[in-house]
Amino acid sequence: MSLLFTPFTFNAPSGPLTLPNRIVIAPMCQYSAVDGQASDWHLTHWTNLLNSGAGLFTIEATAISAVGRISPGCLGLWDDATQAALADKLERARRLAPAMPVCIQIGHAGRKASSACPWDGGMLIAPADGGWQPVAPSALPHLPQEAAPTELTLTDIAQIKADFVNTARRSQALGIEALEVHAAHGYLLHQFLSPLSNQRTDAYGGSFENRIRFPVEVFKAVREVFDGTLGMRISGTDWVDGGWTVEETAELAIQIKQAGAQFVHISSGGVSPLQKIALGTEYQVHLAKAVKAASALTTIAVGLITEPAQAEAVLQRGDADLVALARSFMYKPRWGWEAAVALDGTVDAQHQYWRSLPREAKNIFSDAKIGMR
Repeated sequence: MSLLFTPFTFNAPSGPLTLPNRIVIAPMCQYSAVDGQASDWHLTHWTNLLNSGAGLFTIEATAISAVGRISPGCLGLWDDATQAALADKLERARRLAPAMPVCIQIGHAGRKASSACPWDGGMLIAPADGGWQPVAPSALPHLPQEAAPTELTLTDIAQIKADFVNTARRSQALGIEALEVHAAHGYLLHQFLSPLSNQRTDAYGGSFENRIRFPVEVFKAVREVFDGTLGMRISGTDWVDGGWTVEETAELAIQIKQAGAQFVHISSGGVSPLQKIALGTEYQVHLAKAVKAASALTTIAVGLITEPAQAEAVLQRGDADLVALARSFMYKPRWGWEAAVALDGTVDAQHQYWRSLPREAKNIFSDAKIGMR
C-alpha cells in the first residue's frame, strides 16, 4: 500500500485531525492582496488547490501586522477588515471543493519587509516610495546596499508577540484547522534564531538559548489561544559557515514539541545572501530526516520533491512523515490526482470532474458514480 495515500492523524488539544493522505500543499506567497485583504485572486487560487487531491492545504505566509508584510501585496490577518476578507474568500472556496483541512502560516517579515514583489525586482521599497521602515533583532541589513532595519526594543518584542496571538485567535475564529508559525526563510523569527542576523547582547541574543527565546515564547503564546493542530516551519540550515545549523534546528524542534507542537516543517536558507545551497532533487530531505530522528516530532519534508515516486520514497525510507509541495501544485493543480493514478491511491473530487480521467487511467475517485445519457 502507498504510504503517501495512507491517512495521517494529528492529535491536537481540540481533538484529532485526520488527513486523507500525506500530501501537503506548502504555503506560496501570491502578492495579490490589497491592504492585506484577500482578493478574487485568492478565491480562484484557493479553490483550485482545494480541488487538488492533497491532504492538507496551507494558506500563504499571512502577516500579523501591516509592517510585518513581506510586500505591500502580501496577505494579512490582523484586524476586522483582513479577517472579513479572508473569511469570505476561504468560505466560498471551501464551498466549491471536497472537504480538505486547511492550515495557515502566520509570520512577520522583519528586515525583509517592505519589499517589492518578485516580478518587480524584490528589493526593499523606501518609505518615500510607498514602503515602510523594517524592524529586526539587530540593525543589520539583509543586503549590504540596503538601509539598516530598526533594532527592536523589548517593548516592540512584546507587541509583536501580542500580534502573533491576535492573528492566531482570528485564525481559530475562521475555523482553520491547523496553524504554522513561520520561523524560516530569513523572516523575523528566523532572524532571531540565526547568529548571522541576531547580534543582540540582551536575553534575546548571543547563546543558543537566548536566540531561540523569542520564537519559543511566540510559539507558547500561540499555543495558549489556538487549540487546533499547531507546528512551526524552520530553516534547517542557513547554508553559511557560522550560521544556524541542523543540530540547532533539531533542538528547537524538541523544545516546541514540549510546548505542544504537533509538527515541524523543515525548509532551509533565506537569512543571508552568502548562502551556498546544494540545490538538487530532495535537497532538504536530509534535514527533515535529521530533525525527525532527533526530536521524534511529526516532520514534513519539502523541497524539489516533484514526482509521486519521489514523495513515496521519502516516506518509505522514514525520512519524514508527510511530504509538502508548492510550485508543483502551481504547475499541475491536480498533482494529487496524478499521484493517485501512479500509486494506486484514491482522492475525493467534485462530481463535475468525475468524467475527466483519461480512459486508460484507473478510477481514483473514491465516491464517483458516473452515468451517461
